[in-house]
Amino acid sequence: MKLVLVRHGESIWNQQNLFTGWTDVQLSENGIAEATAAGVALKQAGLEFDVAYSSVLTRANDTLHIILKEMGQLWIPTLKSWRLNERHYGALQGLNKEKTAEKYGDDKVLEWRRSYAVLPPLLAIDDERHPRFDRRYTHLDTHSLPAGESLSVTLNRVIPFWEDHIALSLEAGKVVIVVAHGNSLRALIKYIEDISDDNIMEVEIPTGNPLVYDLDSNFKMVNKSYLK
Repeated sequence: MKLVLVRHGESIWNQQNLFTGWTDVQLSENGIAEATAAGVALKQAGLEFDVAYSSVLTRANDTLHIILKEMGQLWIPTLKSWRLNERHYGALQGLNKEKTAEKYGDDKVLEWRRSYAVLPPLLAIDDERHPRFDRRYTHLDTHSLPAGESLSVTLNRVIPFWEDHIALSLEAGKVVIVVAHGNSLRALIKYIEDISDDNIMEVEIPTGNPLVYDLDSNFKMVNKSYLK
């Protein structure tokens, strides 16, 4: 079974070193170039997709669109889901990472960014950044919307989508591309590769670089490689 995971191209908030999370921001010029290069690399590798999955955030949607356009595969079925959104960084969203580290210390910020179970400071329910104020999520129960997530919480919302959609497509023999975010993809990678809670802290996913998995019939990794 063939699965390709792509973290969106660099966003304008990546460029400015800001905590982004569920904040909807655009790709930077470099991010557009990264997405274009990813499409070229996938086309040169001879990959032909049957179905695509993405989050509901613009930076992932635009990356997927650019990739499929470069490959001449814009016509394939695409499903977008909030379950593939980036980890929600709570009250950290919009803050500069370097300045936050100066305030709270490098170790604390690293813990917020990379640890498996530690939550960031949570948003208040009436904070305008809370997802209940975003039309994309009005169909969801307010109590199920995050005010901040750890990687473990992110994994718990990503895996049902894996089981209900991605795994079923792979099992049906379809070649699948998932374009999402650093932490939603870290959650998937942790699950696929059975990475420990401690070791997942060391996993970094570059923007715009396709990660190609070959999986066996039990969804166990046979091989993986980045294309560029």
